[in-house]
Amino acid sequence: MTQKTDTPFAHGFRMPARFDRHARTLLTWPPAEEAVGTDVEGFRKETERLVHAISRYEPVTLIADPKDVADARERCGEVAEIFEAPVDASWIRDNGPIFVRNDAGEVAGVHFGFNGWGDRAVSEKTQEMPSKVLEHLGVPCFRTSFIGEGGGMSVDGEGTLITTEQNMRNVNRYAGMSRKTIEQNLHDFLGIEKVIWLPLGLYEDAGTDGHVDNVVEYVAPGRVLAQVVTDTANPNYDLLQENLEILKSARDAQGRQLEIIEMDVLPYSTKLPGRRLATPYTNAYVINGAVVTPEVDPKLDDRGFTILQQAYPGREIVPCRSEWQAVGGGGIGCVTQQVPAGTNVEG
Repeated sequence: MTQKTDTPFAHGFRMPARFDRHARTLLTWPPAEEAVGTDVEGFRKETERLVHAISRYEPVTLIADPKDVADARERCGEVAEIFEAPVDASWIRDNGPIFVRNDAGEVAGVHFGFNGWGDRAVSEKTQEMPSKVLEHLGVPCFRTSFIGEGGGMSVDGEGTLITTEQNMRNVNRYAGMSRKTIEQNLHDFLGIEKVIWLPLGLYEDAGTDGHVDNVVEYVAPGRVLAQVVTDTANPNYDLLQENLEILKSARDAQGRQLEIIEMDVLPYSTKLPGRRLATPYTNAYVINGAVVTPEVDPKLDDRGFTILQQAYPGREIVPCRSEWQAVGGGGIGCVTQQVPAGTNVEG
């Protein structure tokens, strides 16, 4: 693996969109060190089903801690490549590599800094995982201390990134860093030319400080899926309306006004009595030929799936339970990371 000391953009790389074609998907087998309150076995069962579902559409690499390799191989080895590396957290969207690609179709990876979502979680073992994965894939690695959580970024693949001030300007990650400096880092490492700033993520998303993938996701260049709620008593109502108005007036890096598809249902998991855990369909994961979506509430799922089908025409809707992921603070889009198709990566 080539360890680069300068920036991806200097070599013509930029971040492709999540909806672009994939070479494969990366997931992490949930380790025993997962957050307090998460049922690790329940989490593993959900991950097992998710791996099997995704493997029907594209290759899967499942990263497992050395002590968990045998379990991961027994349950997923027939449908996924098992890669052994020290890990102590499952949320590869945030703590794994983020991929970039150049005009020649060559793929590289960025190993961003990660501080456990503002020092909320121990992540010592996972710190070196991104570089190990990139070495395994045989792609160049760019490394930076700048914190880049994938759940805090939605990109169109053409130079535009949407994020929240709550997350990407939080002092627990970016103390003393100006908006201009943050935007420069996003430009240098991901090829971003325009950042659209929203104020807040979901009211319930305190654990990640308002990740954008719970409220907005690019589904095509110039086209976004935006979370809204119709119940004015829901604590998300006002903040999601504010986000919506900003999106309506925004222009992307190409000067386009955004086409907005409103996701007007927000399901809540009640896996733990007394806790309402938001599990947005917006945080689905688009793969080659399909969209893997949370399956949460029978009264709302059909509506959520219909809107996702509108957002991703021609792709099959594949529901998967993600209740223990919600308990752990995330969802299907948080436990997955795409490797974009490229000339130097195997699909």
